[in-house]
Amino acid sequence: MLSIRVTDALAALDAAAEAFGALDWDALPAHERLQVLDRLEWVSRRQIATSHDIVASLDRTDDGQLRPLLPKIIADVLRISVAEGRRRVRDAAQLSPRTTLTGEQLPPALPGTAKAWHAGRLDRDHLRAIQTFIKELPDHVAPAEVKKAEAFLAEKADELRPDQLEKVADKLAVTLNPDGTFTDDECARRRGFTWCGRQRPDGMSVGRLVATAQLRAELDAWFAKFAAPGMCNPDDQSPTVTVEPTREDIDRDSRGYSQRNHDALGALVRGQLGDPKLGQHNGLPVTIIATATLDQLQSGAGHAVTASGALLPISDLIRMAGHAYHYLAIFDSHSSRPLYLGRTKRIATGDQRIVLHGKDRGCTAPGCDVPGYLCEVHHVDEWSDGGLTNVDRLTFACGPHHRLIKPGGWRTRKRKDGNTEWLPPPQLPLRGGTNSFHHPERLLLWDDQ
Repeated sequence: MLSIRVTDALAALDAAAEAFGALDWDALPAHERLQVLDRLEWVSRRQIATSHDIVASLDRTDDGQLRPLLPKIIADVLRISVAEGRRRVRDAAQLSPRTTLTGEQLPPALPGTAKAWHAGRLDRDHLRAIQTFIKELPDHVAPAEVKKAEAFLAEKADELRPDQLEKVADKLAVTLNPDGTFTDDECARRRGFTWCGRQRPDGMSVGRLVATAQLRAELDAWFAKFAAPGMCNPDDQSPTVTVEPTREDIDRDSRGYSQRNHDALGALVRGQLGDPKLGQHNGLPVTIIATATLDQLQSGAGHAVTASGALLPISDLIRMAGHAYHYLAIFDSHSSRPLYLGRTKRIATGDQRIVLHGKDRGCTAPGCDVPGYLCEVHHVDEWSDGGLTNVDRLTFACGPHHRLIKPGGWRTRKRKDGNTEWLPPPQLPLRGGTNSFHHPERLLLWDDQ
């Protein structure tokens, strides 16, 4: 139950929103409508700042239940993306007062920005411009200069649009680092590769690569050979990879430069997957794990689901499977393979992991999107309490969720349909249940009547 003070404040907020929504804006002169619009923007920013203060308070309240998964909890409660939940936790940490391990109070990491933020003078894009400026400054810039620059940008944000503030920040960055000097460590910190957004309906994905000078040189050398016309062409019945392309191969190649680079990179990765020299990942070879139904394989239509949660067209899966070892998992019975180990072994076998990839596909905690590649195997009946290492009593759990399962914390149990149900601690207002994120087809079932 909310306190009376909080309940009254929320009721007043609801009443104000209701009153504003009922007004006839067309009856007001244009200049008054603009004034109201400006005031509403200010109020909205103040509310967002208050929301971030609540997030910071939750982050400080580390009772072992909320903090490890706070971005996901916020995402579930507010029905926003997990990425947005992470941003809010990160922003709240930079814009709220800090406390040292000894209890000493410190100002926010961005003090000037935090003051303007709580005053309602900044929106999210202003904040992003200042955060990006601070993040991209080299380490040799004196902290005092960084502090002055941050306060200066927070002040200018009260006068400028975000796009104008970005230009001022760029000029200021050049002023503080006129020679454009960055150390190797600073460049290495900026390196990375990420997928941008979700996989498209056609199966294609867009990625963003920030490469070090070394990786750029290595890729350029690889592309010079394997992205040349006629090389690694998937349109050829037998793509040329290990020998020089013939003139016929070259003349037949209609791909563009970026397409040839893509295919050369695919050849590089494909040549490594499954190599015993790579060792194992979670007890399995480093290779693609994909699951599909028998109907999909027979019809050659639809999509298989990989252990990363990506969709793979059945036609691609059949073509790739021509060079692979296969594993058939039948879920209504079991073969003689050692899927039921009792108490002879605590660690799940590779066979059991493959069955879990097909059944769970990823972490079974409600709303969790961590794919099977990154999950641990959890005993629903705890091994320490006499639980058995049988595949029908195992489930996938990501590391953070797995660590929450403990006496007085989260619990799991198997339902009659074989799905894993998560039960939250009784003292926390969190939602339990099963996870349909990795099985969207479950959400599409409805009665025909």
